[in-house]
Amino acid sequence: MHIIQAEIGLPKIESKSIGENRVMFTIAPLPQGYGATLGNALRRVLISSLPGAAVSLVKIKGVSHEYSTIKGVRESILDITLNLKQIQLKKETKEPSIITLKKTGPGEILAKDFQCPTGVEILNPDLYITSLDNKSTALEMELTVEKGVGYRPAKLQKNDELNLIQIDASFSPLTHIRYDVENTRVGEMTNLDKLILEVETNGAITPEDALKFAANILKSYYELFDISGEMPENDFMSDIGSIMTKSANDNQATPGQESYTPIEILGLSPRTLNALINGGIGSIEQLVKCSESKLTNLRGFGKKALNEVREALAPRGLNLNGEGSENITEE
Repeated sequence: MHIIQAEIGLPKIESKSIGENRVMFTIAPLPQGYGATLGNALRRVLISSLPGAAVSLVKIKGVSHEYSTIKGVRESILDITLNLKQIQLKKETKEPSIITLKKTGPGEILAKDFQCPTGVEILNPDLYITSLDNKSTALEMELTVEKGVGYRPAKLQKNDELNLIQIDASFSPLTHIRYDVENTRVGEMTNLDKLILEVETNGAITPEDALKFAANILKSYYELFDISGEMPENDFMSDIGSIMTKSANDNQATPGQESYTPIEILGLSPRTLNALINGGIGSIEQLVKCSESKLTNLRGFGKKALNEVREALAPRGLNLNGEGSENITEE
Protein backbone atom coordinates (compact mmCIF):
# COMPACT_ATOMS: atom_id res chain seq x y z
CA MET A 1 0.00 0.00 0.00
CA HIS A 2 1.25 3.54 -0.79
CA ILE A 3 3.28 5.15 1.99
CA ILE A 4 0.89 8.14 1.98
CA GLN A 5 -1.84 5.87 3.40
CA ALA A 6 0.16 5.69 6.64
CA GLU A 7 -0.39 9.44 6.98
CA ILE A 8 -4.00 9.72 5.85
CA GLY A 9 -5.28 6.36 7.16
CA LEU A 10 -6.94 3.44 5.39
CA PRO A 11 -9.41 4.27 2.61
CA LYS A 12 -13.01 3.91 3.70
CA ILE A 13 -15.41 2.07 1.40
CA GLU A 14 -19.01 3.23 1.63
CA SER A 15 -21.87 1.74 -0.39
CA LYS A 16 -25.24 3.29 -1.15
CA SER A 17 -28.11 1.55 -2.92
CA ILE A 18 -29.53 3.75 -5.70
CA GLY A 19 -31.91 1.23 -7.26
CA GLU A 20 -32.59 -2.46 -7.65
CA ASN A 21 -29.23 -4.24 -7.98
CA ARG A 22 -27.56 -0.83 -8.43
CA VAL A 23 -25.02 0.41 -5.87
CA MET A 24 -22.73 3.43 -5.66
CA PHE A 25 -19.40 2.79 -3.94
CA THR A 26 -17.26 5.61 -2.55
CA ILE A 27 -13.60 4.87 -1.78
CA ALA A 28 -11.58 7.62 -0.06
CA PRO A 29 -9.09 8.96 0.75
CA LEU A 30 -6.65 7.74 -1.91
CA PRO A 31 -3.27 9.11 -3.01
CA GLN A 32 -3.31 11.42 -6.00
CA GLY A 33 -3.82 9.44 -9.22
CA TYR A 34 -4.98 6.26 -7.51
CA GLY A 35 -8.67 7.04 -8.11
CA ALA A 36 -8.25 6.57 -11.86
CA THR A 37 -5.80 3.67 -11.37
CA LEU A 38 -8.21 1.63 -9.25
CA GLY A 39 -11.36 2.78 -11.03
CA ASN A 40 -10.17 1.86 -14.52
CA ALA A 41 -8.74 -1.51 -13.44
CA LEU A 42 -11.94 -2.54 -11.63
CA ARG A 43 -14.13 -1.30 -14.49
CA ARG A 44 -12.26 -3.36 -17.11
CA VAL A 45 -12.42 -6.55 -15.03
CA LEU A 46 -16.12 -6.05 -14.25
CA ILE A 47 -16.88 -5.64 -17.95
CA SER A 48 -14.84 -8.59 -19.19
CA SER A 49 -14.67 -11.22 -16.47
CA LEU A 50 -17.86 -11.52 -14.41
CA PRO A 51 -19.37 -15.03 -14.70
CA GLY A 52 -23.01 -15.35 -15.69
CA ALA A 53 -25.52 -17.60 -17.46
CA ALA A 54 -26.99 -17.47 -20.96
CA VAL A 55 -28.88 -19.56 -23.53
CA SER A 56 -26.44 -21.17 -25.98
CA LEU A 57 -28.47 -23.79 -27.86
CA VAL A 58 -32.10 -23.98 -28.98
CA LYS A 59 -34.04 -27.04 -30.08
CA ILE A 60 -37.55 -26.50 -31.45
CA LYS A 61 -39.79 -29.42 -32.40
CA GLY A 62 -40.25 -29.60 -36.16
CA VAL A 63 -37.56 -26.99 -36.92
CA SER A 64 -34.17 -27.78 -38.48
CA HIS A 65 -32.69 -24.28 -38.91
CA GLU A 66 -33.23 -20.67 -37.79
CA TYR A 67 -34.67 -19.53 -41.13
CA SER A 68 -37.79 -21.65 -40.74
CA THR A 69 -41.32 -20.62 -39.84
CA ILE A 70 -44.06 -22.47 -37.98
CA LYS A 71 -47.68 -22.19 -39.02
CA GLY A 72 -49.68 -20.42 -36.34
CA VAL A 73 -46.59 -18.93 -34.65
CA ARG A 74 -46.49 -15.17 -35.15
CA GLU A 75 -42.70 -14.65 -35.15
CA SER A 76 -40.20 -16.38 -37.39
CA ILE A 77 -37.68 -18.74 -35.80
CA LEU A 78 -34.99 -16.10 -36.33
CA ASP A 79 -37.00 -13.53 -34.38
CA ILE A 80 -37.71 -16.07 -31.64
CA THR A 81 -34.01 -16.85 -31.21
CA LEU A 82 -33.26 -13.12 -30.97
CA ASN A 83 -35.80 -12.87 -28.14
CA LEU A 84 -34.34 -15.95 -26.44
CA LYS A 85 -30.93 -14.27 -26.36
CA GLN A 86 -32.42 -11.59 -24.08
CA ILE A 87 -33.43 -14.02 -21.32
CA GLN A 88 -31.52 -13.15 -18.16
CA LEU A 89 -30.63 -16.15 -16.02
CA LYS A 90 -29.13 -17.05 -12.68
CA LYS A 91 -27.40 -20.42 -12.52
CA GLU A 92 -25.70 -22.06 -9.56
CA THR A 93 -23.60 -24.74 -11.29
CA LYS A 94 -21.18 -24.64 -14.21
CA GLU A 95 -22.57 -27.73 -15.96
CA PRO A 96 -25.11 -27.11 -18.78
CA SER A 97 -28.80 -27.28 -17.87
CA ILE A 98 -31.95 -27.70 -19.98
CA ILE A 99 -35.08 -25.56 -19.63
CA THR A 100 -38.19 -26.63 -21.52
CA LEU A 101 -41.40 -25.19 -22.95
CA LYS A 102 -44.64 -26.88 -24.00
CA LYS A 103 -47.37 -24.43 -24.91
CA THR A 104 -50.63 -24.56 -26.82
CA GLY A 105 -52.32 -21.45 -28.20
CA PRO A 106 -53.80 -19.05 -28.49
CA GLY A 107 -51.85 -16.42 -26.52
CA GLU A 108 -48.46 -14.98 -25.78
CA ILE A 109 -45.44 -16.97 -24.69
CA LEU A 110 -43.30 -15.26 -22.05
CA ALA A 111 -40.01 -16.27 -20.45
CA LYS A 112 -41.86 -17.40 -17.30
CA ASP A 113 -43.56 -20.15 -19.32
CA PHE A 114 -40.30 -22.14 -19.43
CA GLN A 115 -39.85 -24.91 -16.88
CA CYS A 116 -36.51 -24.58 -15.07
CA PRO A 117 -34.65 -27.28 -13.13
CA THR A 118 -33.30 -26.71 -9.63
CA GLY A 119 -30.47 -24.19 -9.63
CA VAL A 120 -31.71 -22.20 -12.65
CA GLU A 121 -33.80 -19.04 -12.33
CA ILE A 122 -35.18 -16.67 -14.98
CA LEU A 123 -34.66 -13.07 -13.83
CA ASN A 124 -36.88 -11.33 -16.40
CA PRO A 125 -39.97 -13.59 -16.47
CA ASP A 126 -42.13 -11.07 -18.36
CA LEU A 127 -39.86 -11.06 -21.43
CA TYR A 128 -41.91 -11.61 -24.62
CA ILE A 129 -40.85 -14.59 -26.76
CA THR A 130 -43.64 -15.07 -29.35
CA SER A 131 -47.41 -15.55 -29.78
CA LEU A 132 -49.56 -18.48 -30.88
CA ASP A 133 -52.49 -17.54 -33.08
CA ASN A 134 -54.95 -20.39 -32.46
CA LYS A 135 -55.70 -23.29 -30.14
CA SER A 136 -54.50 -25.87 -32.66
CA THR A 137 -50.98 -24.41 -32.64
CA ALA A 138 -48.45 -25.96 -30.25
CA LEU A 139 -44.85 -25.02 -29.61
CA GLU A 140 -42.25 -27.19 -27.92
CA MET A 141 -38.64 -26.22 -27.35
CA GLU A 142 -35.60 -26.99 -25.25
CA LEU A 143 -32.97 -24.42 -24.34
CA THR A 144 -29.46 -25.24 -23.20
CA VAL A 145 -28.31 -22.87 -20.48
CA GLU A 146 -24.60 -22.54 -19.76
CA LYS A 147 -22.54 -20.57 -17.28
CA GLY A 148 -19.52 -18.74 -18.61
CA VAL A 149 -17.61 -15.50 -18.96
CA GLY A 150 -17.73 -12.74 -21.54
CA TYR A 151 -19.21 -13.22 -25.02
CA ARG A 152 -19.15 -16.38 -27.13
CA PRO A 153 -20.23 -16.28 -30.79
CA ALA A 154 -22.32 -19.16 -32.06
CA LYS A 155 -19.64 -20.18 -34.58
CA LEU A 156 -17.22 -21.01 -31.75
CA GLN A 157 -19.58 -23.55 -30.20
CA LYS A 158 -18.94 -27.22 -30.88
CA ASN A 159 -22.10 -29.27 -31.33
CA ASP A 160 -22.83 -31.80 -34.08
CA GLU A 161 -26.37 -32.75 -33.02
CA LEU A 162 -28.97 -32.24 -35.74
CA ASN A 163 -31.85 -29.75 -35.38
CA LEU A 164 -29.94 -27.68 -32.80
CA ILE A 165 -29.79 -23.95 -33.39
CA GLN A 166 -26.66 -22.32 -31.98
CA ILE A 167 -26.94 -18.71 -30.79
CA ASP A 168 -24.49 -16.12 -29.53
CA ALA A 169 -24.15 -16.23 -25.75
CA SER A 170 -23.54 -13.08 -23.71
CA PHE A 171 -22.77 -14.30 -20.19
CA SER A 172 -21.99 -11.07 -18.36
CA PRO A 173 -24.52 -10.13 -15.63
CA LEU A 174 -23.23 -6.53 -15.64
CA THR A 175 -25.74 -3.99 -16.99
CA HIS A 176 -24.08 -0.69 -16.02
CA ILE A 177 -20.64 0.47 -14.85
CA ARG A 178 -19.31 4.00 -14.37
CA TYR A 179 -16.61 5.64 -12.28
CA ASP A 180 -15.66 9.22 -11.41
CA VAL A 181 -12.74 10.67 -9.49
CA GLU A 182 -13.18 13.72 -7.27
CA ASN A 183 -10.81 15.71 -5.09
CA THR A 184 -10.85 15.24 -1.33
CA ARG A 185 -8.70 16.30 1.61
CA VAL A 186 -7.39 15.09 4.93
CA GLY A 187 -6.08 17.82 7.18
CA GLU A 188 -3.76 20.03 5.14
CA MET A 189 -3.45 17.52 2.27
CA THR A 190 -5.83 18.78 -0.39
CA ASN A 191 -4.67 16.80 -3.45
CA LEU A 192 -6.13 13.40 -2.54
CA ASP A 193 -8.58 11.33 -4.61
CA LYS A 194 -12.09 10.06 -3.98
CA LEU A 195 -13.22 7.21 -6.24
CA ILE A 196 -16.95 6.91 -6.98
CA LEU A 197 -17.88 3.62 -8.64
CA GLU A 198 -21.42 2.87 -9.81
CA VAL A 199 -22.24 -0.79 -10.50
CA GLU A 200 -25.49 -2.38 -11.68
CA THR A 201 -26.16 -6.07 -12.39
CA ASN A 202 -29.15 -8.07 -13.61
CA GLY A 203 -29.50 -9.77 -10.23
CA ALA A 204 -27.51 -12.92 -10.99
CA ILE A 205 -24.79 -11.51 -8.72
CA THR A 206 -25.00 -8.56 -6.33
CA PRO A 207 -22.95 -5.42 -7.08
CA GLU A 208 -21.05 -6.01 -3.82
CA ASP A 209 -20.07 -9.55 -4.82
CA ALA A 210 -19.25 -8.38 -8.35
CA LEU A 211 -16.79 -5.81 -6.97
CA LYS A 212 -15.30 -8.38 -4.61
CA PHE A 213 -14.84 -10.83 -7.51
CA ALA A 214 -13.12 -8.18 -9.64
CA ALA A 215 -10.78 -7.24 -6.78
CA ASN A 216 -9.77 -10.88 -6.27
CA ILE A 217 -9.14 -11.34 -10.00
CA LEU A 218 -6.76 -8.36 -9.98
CA LYS A 219 -5.09 -9.58 -6.80
CA SER A 220 -4.42 -13.01 -8.32
CA TYR A 221 -2.67 -11.46 -11.33
CA TYR A 222 -0.67 -8.88 -9.38
CA GLU A 223 0.69 -11.61 -7.13
CA LEU A 224 2.48 -13.07 -10.17
CA PHE A 225 4.93 -10.16 -9.94
CA ASP A 226 5.76 -10.94 -6.31
CA ILE A 227 6.68 -14.62 -6.41
CA SER A 228 9.74 -14.16 -4.17
CA GLY A 229 7.79 -12.24 -1.53
CA GLU A 230 10.70 -9.82 -1.07
CA MET A 231 9.62 -6.19 -1.08
CA PRO A 232 11.97 -3.69 -2.80
CA GLU A 233 12.15 -0.17 -1.36
CA ASN A 234 10.31 -1.35 1.72
CA ASP A 235 10.77 2.02 3.43
CA PHE A 236 8.33 3.56 0.94
CA MET A 237 5.56 1.04 1.49
CA SER A 238 2.96 0.70 4.22
CA ASP A 239 0.74 -2.24 5.10
CA ILE A 240 -2.80 -2.47 6.41
CA GLY A 241 -1.70 -3.88 9.75
CA SER A 242 0.60 -1.00 10.58
CA ILE A 243 -1.97 1.58 9.46
CA MET A 244 -4.66 0.00 11.65
CA THR A 245 -2.27 -0.07 14.61
CA LYS A 246 -1.46 3.61 14.09
CA SER A 247 -5.17 4.47 13.89
CA ALA A 248 -5.86 2.58 17.11
CA ASN A 249 -3.03 4.42 18.86
CA ASP A 250 -4.33 7.75 17.57
CA ASN A 251 -7.76 6.96 19.00
CA GLN A 252 -6.15 6.40 22.38
CA ALA A 253 -4.48 9.80 22.37
CA THR A 254 -4.43 11.99 25.43
CA PRO A 255 -7.86 13.16 26.67
CA GLY A 256 -8.91 16.46 25.23
CA GLN A 257 -6.98 16.01 21.97
CA GLU A 258 -9.07 17.61 19.23
CA SER A 259 -10.35 15.50 16.38
CA TYR A 260 -10.44 16.81 12.81
CA THR A 261 -13.65 16.61 10.79
CA PRO A 262 -13.16 18.12 7.30
CA ILE A 263 -15.43 21.09 6.70
CA GLU A 264 -16.27 19.85 3.20
CA ILE A 265 -18.85 17.39 4.56
CA LEU A 266 -21.14 20.31 5.45
CA GLY A 267 -21.91 20.78 1.74
CA LEU A 268 -21.24 24.52 1.71
CA SER A 269 -21.19 26.54 -1.50
CA PRO A 270 -17.74 26.95 -3.12
CA ARG A 271 -17.62 30.67 -2.26
CA THR A 272 -18.34 30.12 1.44
CA LEU A 273 -16.03 27.08 1.62
CA ASN A 274 -13.13 28.97 0.04
CA ALA A 275 -13.61 31.93 2.38
CA LEU A 276 -13.40 29.64 5.41
CA ILE A 277 -10.37 27.69 4.18
CA ASN A 278 -8.52 30.87 3.21
CA GLY A 279 -9.24 32.10 6.72
CA GLY A 280 -7.54 29.04 8.22
CA ILE A 281 -10.76 27.19 9.14
CA GLY A 282 -10.56 23.68 7.73
CA SER A 283 -12.54 21.58 10.20
CA ILE A 284 -15.94 21.65 11.86
CA GLU A 285 -14.17 21.69 15.23
CA GLN A 286 -12.44 24.95 14.29
CA LEU A 287 -15.64 26.40 12.85
CA VAL A 288 -17.78 25.96 15.97
CA LYS A 289 -15.13 27.79 18.02
CA CYS A 290 -15.59 30.89 15.85
CA SER A 291 -17.93 33.70 16.77
CA GLU A 292 -20.16 35.58 14.35
CA SER A 293 -17.87 38.62 14.45
CA LYS A 294 -14.79 36.53 13.65
CA LEU A 295 -16.43 34.93 10.63
CA THR A 296 -17.81 38.18 9.19
CA ASN A 297 -14.30 39.65 9.36
CA LEU A 298 -13.05 36.98 6.98
CA ARG A 299 -12.43 38.15 3.43
CA GLY A 300 -15.37 37.25 1.16
CA PHE A 301 -17.55 36.11 4.07
CA GLY A 302 -20.79 38.06 4.46
CA LYS A 303 -24.23 37.74 6.01
CA LYS A 304 -25.41 35.25 3.37
CA ALA A 305 -22.43 32.98 4.06
CA LEU A 306 -23.06 33.27 7.82
CA ASN A 307 -26.67 32.09 7.40
CA GLU A 308 -25.48 29.26 5.18
CA VAL A 309 -23.05 28.08 7.86
CA ARG A 310 -25.74 28.20 10.56
CA GLU A 311 -28.13 26.16 8.37
CA ALA A 312 -25.42 23.57 7.69
CA LEU A 313 -24.56 23.21 11.39
CA ALA A 314 -28.14 23.06 12.66
CA PRO A 315 -28.99 19.47 11.50
CA ARG A 316 -25.92 18.28 13.44
CA GLY A 317 -27.02 20.04 16.62
CA LEU A 318 -24.11 22.48 16.38
CA ASN A 319 -23.84 26.25 16.77
CA LEU A 320 -21.22 28.96 16.44
CA ASN A 321 -19.36 30.10 19.52
CA GLY A 322 -21.62 32.21 21.69
CA GLU A 323 -24.81 30.73 20.21
CA GLY A 324 -24.79 27.55 22.30
CA SER A 325 -22.23 24.76 22.45
CA GLU A 326 -22.65 21.05 21.78
CA ASN A 327 -20.30 18.22 21.00
CA ILE A 328 -19.78 17.01 17.47
CA THR A 329 -21.30 13.64 16.74
CA GLU A 330 -19.27 11.23 14.65
CA GLU A 331 -20.48 10.65 11.13
